[in-house]
Amino acid sequence: QVQFVESGGGLVQPGGSLRLSCAASVSIFSIYSMGWYRQAPGKARELVARITSGVMTNYADSVKGRFTISRDNAKNTVHLQMNSLEPEDTAVYYCNQVPALGDSWGRGTQVTVSS
Repeated sequence: QVQFVESGGGLVQPGGSLRLSCAASVSIFSIYSMGWYRQAPGKARELVARITSGVMTNYADSVKGRFTISRDNAKNTVHLQMNSLEPEDTAVYYCNQVPALGDSWGRGTQVTVSS
């Protein structure tokens, strides 16, 4: 069963940037679509960015133009470059396949955008 480990979160001011990273326990990125999900306090988890087994990407309207998802299949990693961060981006960010594997959720990485 594949497991994912997220890193790179932290505290940043509005307008700042962060780069999140995700590592998979097994080599699966080359054949599955991957996504970054986030869950804000009191809200449901949502998919904010997706990248196919190729390089096609898709973003939620709320982050489009500000976030960029990428993958490195050789290293079994996926990244999320987040620019122009807003307080509304505050959430725990997770990576997983798309569609998500229910038993593979990691602990996520906290992103807090505050002045």
